[in-house]
Amino acid sequence: MTSSLAARPVAPPTLPRALPAWAYQHAEMTRLEIERILTPSWQIVCHVNAIPQPGDFVTLDLGSNGVVALRDSQGEIRAFHNVCRHRGARILDGTGHCPGAITCPYHGWSYRLSGELRAVTERDSFPGLERSQWGLKPVRSHVALGFVFVCLAGDPPPVEEVWGDLARELAPHRIADMQPLGPMYIEHWDCDWKIAMDNYLESYHVPIGHPGLFRMFTPDYEDQVLLPSGVARGISRLREQPSSRWSERFYQGLVVPTTAGLPEAQRRRWSFYSMLPNLGIDIFPEQMDFFQVLPRGPGKCTIRGGCFAHPDSRREMRALRYLGSRINRQVQREDEFLCARVQRGLGSRSYEPGPLSQLESCMLQFHDLLRSRIPEAREPHAPAQFA
Repeated sequence: MTSSLAARPVAPPTLPRALPAWAYQHAEMTRLEIERILTPSWQIVCHVNAIPQPGDFVTLDLGSNGVVALRDSQGEIRAFHNVCRHRGARILDGTGHCPGAITCPYHGWSYRLSGELRAVTERDSFPGLERSQWGLKPVRSHVALGFVFVCLAGDPPPVEEVWGDLARELAPHRIADMQPLGPMYIEHWDCDWKIAMDNYLESYHVPIGHPGLFRMFTPDYEDQVLLPSGVARGISRLREQPSSRWSERFYQGLVVPTTAGLPEAQRRRWSFYSMLPNLGIDIFPEQMDFFQVLPRGPGKCTIRGGCFAHPDSRREMRALRYLGSRINRQVQREDEFLCARVQRGLGSRSYEPGPLSQLESCMLQFHDLLRSRIPEAREPHAPAQFA
C-alpha cells in the first residue's frame, strides 16, 4: 500500500532575500542606522602606532559625533568627544600633534592631554567657574588587535570576546608591532554604506568582478568561518598556476620566499576578516590593512582606512609591498565600480529583492542585524512613519 504522504509534493525551500531597495536610499533609515547600529558598536580610530608620542592624535567622525584618540603625557591612550565644553566647537581635525595641551581654536579654552580643563581665556568673566567640572567628555575606548577602538553608546562585549578564537589567527602577524605605511586614507563612494559592506561580506562576485584576484587566488568559499558575534573570516589561497599578468605573476613568485618569518600556510594565503557592522581587516603575508565604511547620507558613503607592516628595508620586500598594493588598488576600484552600479540599479522601480546564495551568508547575517535593530527594514516599502 502506497502512503499518501509519499505522494505529497515537497515544497522547495524558501530562499532568504536581500533588503528592500528603499532601505539603501532613505534619510530616516540612515539616521537610525547611525543611532542603533553604528554608535553602539566598536569603531576603530587608529592603529596604536599611529599615535606613538604624547600629544599625537587621530580623529574619527561618526555621523554628527566626533571622537579624538590621543596619547597623554604618561603614554596612555585616551579618547574624548571632539567638542569644546564651552560652546561646542570642534577642537581637532584629522591627525596631528598637540604640544602639551589641547586648545580650542574658537575661544582658546585649553585642556590637558588627560582631558582636564587647564585654562580659560578671560577667566574673571566666568565667576564661580569650577574647572574640574568642565573637562573633555571621555569616550569608552579599548586597545585590542593592535588598534584603538571606541564605542559611543551602549555596552558591547569586549573586542576580544567578540572575535573569540579568530583573534588567535592574527597572532603570527604581530599586528600591534606594525607601523603605518603611510597616512590613513579617505575615499567617498557613490553608494550607500550598506552596499559597500554587502560587497565586502560576500565573495560570490569575485570570479566575475575581480578577474585579477581570481587569477591569483582561489575563492574563499571553502574556508569561511562565521561567528554568531558578527565576526567572519574567509581565506583565499595562492594558486599554483602563474597568472598571465606580469605584476600578478611576479607577486606569486615573490611572496613565499620573501615572507619566510611566517608559517608556511600564512605565506600562501590572503585572509579577509569582517566585524559587523562596518569593519574589514585584510591580512596579507607582507602587510595588512583595515577599513571601515561610514554613512555620508543615504546613497553615499565614506571608506576610511590604512595600511601597516613591520619595518623591512629589503629590496624584495619593497617590491612585494608595491605589487600587493597595486593589486589591491585595482580590487578597490573594481569594488567601487560595482557598488555604484548596484546603487543605480536599486533606483529602478522594477527591482525587487532577489534570493541570496549560501555564499552570501555573511551578508544575510548583516541584513538580519539591520532588521532586528530597525524593524521597518522588513517592510517592502518605506513606512510613512518610523518607530
